[in-house]
Amino acid sequence: MEFGVMRRLSQVLSYVVLFVVAALLPLGCTPPGGGGGGGAPQALSIYNWSTYIDPQVLKDFEQKFNAKITYDTFDSPDTLYAKLKAGNPGYDIVVPPDYLVERMGKEGLLEPLDQTKLPNMANLDPVFLDPPYDPGNKYSVPYQWGTQGIGYNQEKTGGPIDSMAAMFDPKYKGKVAWLDEMRATMGAVLLYLGYSPNTEDAKEITAAKDFMIKHKDTIGAFAGDDGQNLLIQGDMDLVYEYSGDIFQAGTEDPNLKYVIPKEGAILWTDNLVIPKGAPHKATAEAFINYVLEPKVGAQISNFIHYGSPNLAAREQGLITKEDLENPGIYPPPETFAKLQFIQEVPPEVRKLYDQAWTAIKVAVGKG
Repeated sequence: MEFGVMRRLSQVLSYVVLFVVAALLPLGCTPPGGGGGGGAPQALSIYNWSTYIDPQVLKDFEQKFNAKITYDTFDSPDTLYAKLKAGNPGYDIVVPPDYLVERMGKEGLLEPLDQTKLPNMANLDPVFLDPPYDPGNKYSVPYQWGTQGIGYNQEKTGGPIDSMAAMFDPKYKGKVAWLDEMRATMGAVLLYLGYSPNTEDAKEITAAKDFMIKHKDTIGAFAGDDGQNLLIQGDMDLVYEYSGDIFQAGTEDPNLKYVIPKEGAILWTDNLVIPKGAPHKATAEAFINYVLEPKVGAQISNFIHYGSPNLAAREQGLITKEDLENPGIYPPPETFAKLQFIQEVPPEVRKLYDQAWTAIKVAVGKG
């Protein structure tokens, strides 16, 4: 009799414990300490730039959280935006640049973040928090940052270069590649001409268009997220590219260099966001919080050679000394002062950029 009562009490207590645990863990959330162990893997679908993460980070997350990641890549912000604008095909995390976060947030394409699920945001450098494109980090957390500048083969240039003027030099006829990104490339040309990369002045936008068309013979290609490969293969002598892509290429060929032009350059921040209708929001938040761990953040930056927004990673000495001391990755104050963000412009101004970009592409005749 006494044994039966105790057994029933034990069963009741077990049910109570299970009820409390279920109440504390929303459906789909990862248990504290990770989700490794039995059960079906948690799905997670990521849409990111190519060559933009250490693959080991994905494997480690899958093992620690009992997850299965589907990882797709895009080659330009325009591709990313077009796909999400048409309706989320099932992505849980996407990685847009700063200005696109602002646009997507205004258009209702993003899920607000539950920052109570992201305690590792405390590791971020305050410089990258509460940005003008996403006040209060309602939709985004910074992933990596860097610049767009000139990657070049110093054997072909005969030595170092320091100016955007080299991109228009007739001696490199057909050997110059620009990013196939409207705002990035036009922003660089506007900066070189002494204008804001975010100008809303139709005359200045037209001036940038005309300048590109005037120098069309130098242009050998408009490259997606692979301008560094054109350098490696010897197809191009100079490319306008993302800093980290060139530094990665430089590990294969020491003649490949990167410079922030003396006229100034584009500063950017790529961000982790959760698109509207993400089917696995809880797992996405677990992944974002995981990336914000100092060790993981450093692992990513050390692999892809971009600037880390993770202050804790830098303060704990987890970023390689070589990268920290590289002015192309962490520019000195006097260079940093010449960097500018691409900002969202009104739809009617965006139309002016679209028209100018189309005219450039038609005149140059390069896809």
